[in-house]
Amino acid sequence: MSHANLAAAQAIVRNGVDVTALFATIDAVKANPDIARFQFRARNSWKGGDHNHSTIDDFHGALQDIPHARAFELDNGEPAVLLGRDDNPNPVEYVLHALIGCLTTTMAYHAAARGITVEAIDSHLEGDLDLRGFLGLSNTVRKGFSTIRVVMRVKSEASAPVLRELAKYSPVYDIVSNSLPVEVRVETY
Repeated sequence: MSHANLAAAQAIVRNGVDVTALFATIDAVKANPDIARFQFRARNSWKGGDHNHSTIDDFHGALQDIPHARAFELDNGEPAVLLGRDDNPNPVEYVLHALIGCLTTTMAYHAAARGITVEAIDSHLEGDLDLRGFLGLSNTVRKGFSTIRVVMRVKSEASAPVLRELAKYSPVYDIVSNSLPVEVRVETY
């Protein structure tokens, strides 16, 4: 049996995660921390009114530019009550999607690395947003979400507090729960 086949035969998979490859990645990052530096990218074009379109087709990581297997196309819109056509989720709904996607994946990966089996994760999210901030009608009302509530129902042998701590390794959880610098530059043409 070749070395590659032997390694594949010995791979440990838990929660759909190749734990053997996960630990190999961790070891590689320990040996060369520059491997851990990633840059994710997106391009966006306004299509008029409430519609804009994003394309995500590559990123930088593991010391190289890496194309995705295919380009991902995402469209933003607004519901009719917010003067849109209700053709696509609005950007704050994508934030909720990104948050729960990352919390779920993070919990599953970290649980797998710790030998914890997760059989199911089902979640519900709510984000509270007061339009007075966005509309410039109040200087005391936040423009974005004031609160996001996440309820994750997890079928696992691990306790809820342990699973919650694992989920909190999520990069998107960190982004939305902590302030970070966002540089916005506008150029005219």
